[in-house]
Amino acid sequence: MTFSIRTAQKKDMPQVLELIQELAVYEKEPDAVEIAVSDLEHYGFGLQPAFHCFVAEINNSIVGMALVYKRFSTWKGQALHLEDLIVKQNSRGNGLGKALLDEVVKYGKKLGVKRICWEVLDWNEPAITFYEKNGANVMRDWDVVQLDESGIENYLSKL
Repeated sequence: MTFSIRTAQKKDMPQVLELIQELAVYEKEPDAVEIAVSDLEHYGFGLQPAFHCFVAEINNSIVGMALVYKRFSTWKGQALHLEDLIVKQNSRGNGLGKALLDEVVKYGKKLGVKRICWEVLDWNEPAITFYEKNGANVMRDWDVVQLDESGIENYLSKL
């Protein structure tokens, strides 16, 4: 199977959103995606882009993507966060995920980051196996902590 990996363009955002929605369904949260194509276009392609995105293409159709953004670690310095890496179900097993991860790691190296980090659901054994096989350290003793929009409002109401 012939495919290519490239930096996403603004015109790719409708297909990128479809992949994000497919990932939400896979992660058993089909109604969790609130972002719109216009948000991806605005935040990804303005004067100060909030993220960088790579896409995997087969026959001019986007079948995978990896979205990253810069972070800062108080222990390490500059870091890169991999928010999502998704390959369409019917395109998996052809090396696209590895090729997307390769681009993320090369991009991180080019930026001079000291760490590339991301989360993976503890039940997603295929992803965990893939990441560990490629040298990632899956830190099973850490828990993800978040305040969602209502949590932020609730927190602030108590100040």
